[in-house]
This record gives sequence, structure tokens and C-alpha cells, in this order.
Amino acid sequence: MTRILIIGATGSLGSRVAARAVGAGHTVFGTHVNPRDDDGSDDQAISWARLDIRDRHAVRHAVELVRPDAVVHAAAGRDRNDWTINADGAANVALACADRVRLVTVSSDAIFSGRAGREYTESDEPDPVYRYGAAKAAAETAVRAIAPGAAIVRTSLILAEGKGGHEQLTYDLIAGRLDGALFTDEIRKPVHVDDLADALLEIAAGDFHGVINVAGSDAVSRYELGVLVAKRDGLDPARLRTANSSGRPGDVRLDTRMAGELLRTRLRGAHEFMAAPL
Repeated sequence: MTRILIIGATGSLGSRVAARAVGAGHTVFGTHVNPRDDDGSDDQAISWARLDIRDRHAVRHAVELVRPDAVVHAAAGRDRNDWTINADGAANVALACADRVRLVTVSSDAIFSGRAGREYTESDEPDPVYRYGAAKAAAETAVRAIAPGAAIVRTSLILAEGKGGHEQLTYDLIAGRLDGALFTDEIRKPVHVDDLADALLEIAAGDFHGVINVAGSDAVSRYELGVLVAKRDGLDPARLRTANSSGRPGDVRLDTRMAGELLRTRLRGAHEFMAAPL
């Protein structure tokens, strides 16, 4: 059995990575920074510890204490613009692992501007146009420099059975809790949280290092994805307004041919996995 440390194991992605790892028979350790709910059955199979990844010494201590075979870094700040978590935190995790522990860290298609007019490959260099993308690009640079044996998994919008950020945004817009619209000119390749979680665990168990794109097979706009969310959950998509974005990443489709060749995990498209009700 493999000892896996999941950093950010209470988030919508990290919690699914933890649950899938438990289900696969791994010995799972999870970290959290905010208070967590102990009611879930999967929680009882996980050894928990509080960890603030902004504290470099605390991260190193956690890794030394757990002695994991692999670390999956899935933590993200509640404030997407928090550089100290998204960039510095990733560097602290890389320092703790370096060449001693297998590291898989999650990056984002937000590192790109969307101006290429084509799908982005693993060899494309970041050209972010806003703070979150710049932080994720900085995190990639730090991880590659500090832990060259690490795997950097670039992904897209994560659909998490009603808990994903885009799902919550869609609910708020339809319910009138937010005044806004969904963009028709921001194109992504959304991924189901379980597909991404399985891919992360598969990569953690292997020896791939460098950048790999892991996203779904369907390219859709944020508005089209909102319509899929509404229809899946029995809501009225007519309540969603549309708009064009300004100063944000546009078409940032990820080329996933490498993942298709290297991974056993099948990465479904949004039209397929959104067709099933919650």
C-alpha cells in the first residue's frame, strides 16, 4: 500500500482525491487549514493535520512526519488572488519534497491569455493576463526549479457534483444572489472531479515528470457550461444572462493528446458527464 499526503484535502478537488485514494486502498493523510466536518465516512479513514502552506517550516515538518511515498498538492486559497497561497505555497511544498518525495501539483489553464487561437500544449509558455494566472505560472516556475522530478498537472474548470466553482456561480446567478452574466467568449475544456482525481493518483503512482494537460474532451464556453449545469440540476437556463469578457483569458483550450497516450484514466467531455443527474 502507498502512503499519500494530500495537501488541501478538504477542498472540492482534494476531498475527491482523498476519497478515491482511500477507495483504492492507499494509506491517506490529509491537510486542512480551515475547520472541517468530521461526519463523512471517508474522513475516518484519513489521518488529518492542520497545515498552512504559507509556513515553509510547517510544510517541511509535515512531510518529514508523514514520510509519504507521494504528495498531491491540491490546495487553493479562498481568495483566488492570494499570491502567498497560490505561488509561495506551491514553492514551499516543492521545497519540502524536492528530490526526496514524489510530487504532483495542480496548475491551471489560467496561465494562458487565450490569444493563441489554438489549443495549448505542454510546451507552450505561460502568458497570463490576470493575477491568478500569474500566480499559477509563478508556482509552475518554482516547482520546476526546485523539484524537477515533479509532475505539474494543468487542468481546467472542475465540475464537482454541484460543489465546483462554476456550478456555484451558476446557482447564484439563477437564484438572483449575484448580478452578473456568463461569458460566451471564454472557452474551456471542463473536467469531472473524479476523472481529474483518478488521473492525479495515476500520475502520483508513476514516474512522469514535467507538465501534462489533464482536461475534458469537450470545448465549451462558460455560458454553455452554465446551461449544462442548469439542465442537469433542473433549473431554468433562461435565467442566465450572457456577456463578453474583458481583460480575462479567452480561448484557453488545453491539448490533452499526451494525457490520452500516457494515462489509463478516461477524461470524459462535459456533454457526457453533465448528462447524468446529480
